[in-house]
Amino acid sequence: MKWTPGSRRDDIEDRRGVRVSKGVAIGGGSAIVVVIVALVSQVLGVDLGGLFGGGGGGGGGGGGVQPAAQETRVPGAASGSSGLDPAHDPDVELVDFVTFVINDIQDTFTKQLAEQRPYGHADYQRAKLVVFTEAVNTACGQSSSAVGPFYCPPDGKAYIDLSFYRDLNQRFGAPGDFAQAYVLAHELGHHLQNLFGIDDDVRRKTTRANQNDLSVRQELQADCFAGVWAASANQRALLEMGDAKEALDAATAIGDDRLQKMAGRQVNQETWTHGSSEQRVRWFTKGLESGRFAVCDTFSAPRL
Repeated sequence: MKWTPGSRRDDIEDRRGVRVSKGVAIGGGSAIVVVIVALVSQVLGVDLGGLFGGGGGGGGGGGGVQPAAQETRVPGAASGSSGLDPAHDPDVELVDFVTFVINDIQDTFTKQLAEQRPYGHADYQRAKLVVFTEAVNTACGQSSSAVGPFYCPPDGKAYIDLSFYRDLNQRFGAPGDFAQAYVLAHELGHHLQNLFGIDDDVRRKTTRANQNDLSVRQELQADCFAGVWAASANQRALLEMGDAKEALDAATAIGDDRLQKMAGRQVNQETWTHGSSEQRVRWFTKGLESGRFAVCDTFSAPRL
């Protein structure tokens, strides 16, 4: 992907210089539950944080999980600010990259909403991307890097531990900077759902019987919204040879069916929360080929 360093950092909160203790208070429960949830989420690619108020994927309100610890600055953090001192930051180039991508996605969504007016919305409200290490306090409660990148609707922020990109490359076999960009665009797809009222609508309609189906539809729509941004990036010649394949490889790598196979489990569609590899690729491609939000109505689609 073609990109340039030096982008403004208004939309970035760098909390890598802040350490959050591991203690978490759960109403009537134990911190051990959070550890189990994190491990299951990591192994199966199934975001269970929302069951306890964590904001992974496209949902999760506050209330179930509450921060129960102090935040302290780690050695190497820049004095008087969040984040690491750039002179001692091993990921300084990666932070520059995610900054460029977040800015481009949000600049693009601002323009696209004004032109297309999906769901009657013409105004885009910018989100923040919080970059953290290991654990972070959010309006959805305290979360761990084990759940992967996520979006928290109550505070309108996306969260990522940059170590996820190493996992995406080494563990899931999806390398490349555009694969990394796809992940960010997916999370900001959830931000669009929050702005459009889709997230609230899904919460109101969710029952035990339909929760997995609605979760999959919400995740696939975020993939499609990511494709809408990718279409714009392609039109502006930001994509290079092989970039689209990198995004498709990433979508394939984190499909529920593939993750269940990797975990040595039987593929069970009824337990999916994000969609199969084929579904994720197909809905991202819909957005990429059309460049329009209107094709992303997964909730009306008879077949996902």
